[in-house]
Amino acid sequence: MKKLVLAAAFTAAASTAFAGSMSEPVMEKEVMIEEVVTAGGSSAGGYIIPLILVALIAAAGA
Repeated sequence: MKKLVLAAAFTAAASTAFAGSMSEPVMEKEVMIEEVVTAGGSSAGGYIIPLILVALIAAAGA
């Protein structure tokens, strides 16, 4: 019984020693984060075009 336990212990220790391979390691590409640069204007710039469109639709309907 002692020999069986000893053999199991050696088998478990030997199996973890050969877990890897001798191939070249694969290097992952570095993640590049691109910053979006916006103009330093006010937030009202996003409302001008929709307001013009609403005014044109209202003028066309009148």
